[in-house]
Amino acid sequence: MALRDGFRRSTFARRSGLSAGEWIALATLGVLVACALAPAVLAPFPPLAVNPADAFAPPSLAHPFGTDDSGRDVLSRVIFGARDSLVIGAAATLLGLGAGIALGALAGGSRGRVLAPLRFVADRVIEALFAFPGLLLALLLITVWGPGTASIVVAVAISTAPGYARMVRGGVRQALGSGPVEAARLQGDRGARVWATLVLPEAMRPVLVLATLGVGHAVVLAAALGFLGLGSPPPAPEWGAMLNSGRPYLTKAWWITFFPGAMILAVGIATTVIGRAFERERRFA
Repeated sequence: MALRDGFRRSTFARRSGLSAGEWIALATLGVLVACALAPAVLAPFPPLAVNPADAFAPPSLAHPFGTDDSGRDVLSRVIFGARDSLVIGAAATLLGLGAGIALGALAGGSRGRVLAPLRFVADRVIEALFAFPGLLLALLLITVWGPGTASIVVAVAISTAPGYARMVRGGVRQALGSGPVEAARLQGDRGARVWATLVLPEAMRPVLVLATLGVGHAVVLAAALGFLGLGSPPPAPEWGAMLNSGRPYLTKAWWITFFPGAMILAVGIATTVIGRAFERERRFA
């Protein structure tokens, strides 16, 4: 066991408490964020530049990820696609997290004759949203609003909000019955101060860990919608749309679908590894 741990962890990783795999996950996300922030600097070609003479060129020094059916450089399109995918994932997570916190706080902490109806309504909204699978709910919403990046962000946010809301609701109810909250009330602290200093911080700890995982989930869900043709219209360099466009050529030009699919997988794995690391640190803090 000691030899295996020594093999898996570098000296710096041991000092920081992160494993080698967790550092690789951080480095992967760092590269993807750099691609999202400066795609024009990192991409060797414009993402929409068409060159029919180079169509279906396999990976080479000139085109490390090959070219697609129109001769466009797949590496450049993957780099530019990181911006849309990560922005959609981050924006949908933030929007869904905000909606989940609001719903969860109402469902978990609304008391008294005046606020009790709000608690009932919030509970029913959470359970109603949970009745639909995330992808199905997103599809229904986009069918109503129409395809597009903004529609995907809102649809993914609404489909992920119930998970955050349910966790916040449980955390709020547990925090309201805890000893520190009861002690603060006995000392005469007002409700707003108790919520700001004791209830919400305690309820938010596991939710922030879930939000880290949620970014990867949102990216995968957005790519699935893009694959179905509900995202940015072609020829936009969006990972899900690239998967769909390369599907007819899987046996002829595998690289058109392999590399955007690998990026989606990398985001999902990296955010999962980092989220689990945060969960471990929170558990042993």
